[in-house]
Amino acid sequence: MSSSGTTTHDGTGAHRGQDTGREHVWSVDEHLADVLAAVRPLEPIELQLLDAQGCVLVEDVTVPVSLPPFDNSSMDGYAVRVADVAGASEEFPAVLTVVGDVAAGPGEPPTVGPGQAARIMTGAPLPPGAEAVVPVEWTDGGLGEGPVSGMRAHSAAPEGASGEVRVHRPAAAGAHVRARGSDVRAGDRALTAGTVLGAPQIALLAAIGRGTVTVRPRPRVVVLSTGSELVQPGEELADGQIYDSNSFSLTAAAREAGAIAYRVGAVADDAETLRSTIEDQLIRADLVVTTGGVSVGAYDVVKEALSAIGDPDDEEGLGAGGGVEFRKLAMQPGKPQGFGSIGPDHTPLLALPGNPVSSYVSFEVFVRPVVRALMGLPDVHRTTVRARLSTAETLTSPSGKRQFLRGRHDAAAGTVAPVGGSGSHLVAALAQADALIVVPEATTSVEPGAEVDVVLLG
Repeated sequence: MSSSGTTTHDGTGAHRGQDTGREHVWSVDEHLADVLAAVRPLEPIELQLLDAQGCVLVEDVTVPVSLPPFDNSSMDGYAVRVADVAGASEEFPAVLTVVGDVAAGPGEPPTVGPGQAARIMTGAPLPPGAEAVVPVEWTDGGLGEGPVSGMRAHSAAPEGASGEVRVHRPAAAGAHVRARGSDVRAGDRALTAGTVLGAPQIALLAAIGRGTVTVRPRPRVVVLSTGSELVQPGEELADGQIYDSNSFSLTAAAREAGAIAYRVGAVADDAETLRSTIEDQLIRADLVVTTGGVSVGAYDVVKEALSAIGDPDDEEGLGAGGGVEFRKLAMQPGKPQGFGSIGPDHTPLLALPGNPVSSYVSFEVFVRPVVRALMGLPDVHRTTVRARLSTAETLTSPSGKRQFLRGRHDAAAGTVAPVGGSGSHLVAALAQADALIVVPEATTSVEPGAEVDVVLLG
């Protein structure tokens, strides 16, 4: 964890906290590298399958038993010998003696000999002597008439199948049979370490008999917004008040990133209230994210409340952490940022600016990679593609800052179009965007049709 007195990442050897004549402005890459260097993946735990959903597997999983574990029917029909139905047609059907039923589940199936067939259900094991299954729709269902569309319910004929069945089509060896091991074989690798467990992966684990699995747990992220002007959605607004949207957007973004996120909501502009609120939340936090109060205003309480944390004389519970440092970044939006660790477990904390777009962009650029790193994923970044800028006007960007503009990406056309203006309060435009257009620090204008980097948000 970088803190005051450590060397900056610009290669100059200047120390933060040392009087160098000017405040160090961090690049996006410097700040992100510093943040990620301080984050370690969460320790693995063993969880029941459904509790492991969304978690990252930390072990290769080997198949203990082949799937399917036995040859079984993929259709409701009749298990037959290939030679007995060769050349069968509706005009000249193969007439076979039905020797019994084969249902899915345990039981002793009948043996199918020459000239015989066994009525079989989907998923039931192929009985001895049988080589293929003919669907019931290819037969008269044992009724002595034309083709049928299905079988009689077992409740209507509990004694099972008997008599004769007429088969109207031939079947090749293995037809409508799911062979043992045709899905996976015993000893195969079912899943590799690093896999995020979704519904299909959990289905496979259950199918091979795994009741538990060792994973890195989903990070617990606590989100707080600050500001005495903030009101809970659904309540009445008074003069000078606005609805708290940041805590909702960041909580939702944390969940989309894979975290278990807790929204605390708005905390008034009071440093001691904020400190005590954060302290109360540490018991359920692997990461704390605040929004607002990190600029240079007189009421920017996050800076006031957390700047002193980590001082040797600080005896409060939060002071056991490594401290929080507030920085200026060469980016737009998102210039003011805070980063550090707090509490006895050195829980990471990222303090984001309060403007809605600044807050969301900061989450995507810095917080989302932290969540993914805590999960233990090797690639923590969103997908970035190149696209042609689809706009009628030249885009301008401040020199020396990396600008992130909201955009709509058209993958088929290979284009991206800006959405809304560059103002950091324009949340309506953010709701229409599915990408961020990245303008590098050294670029001050981008012409229509130029290629740009596009971070995909979907």
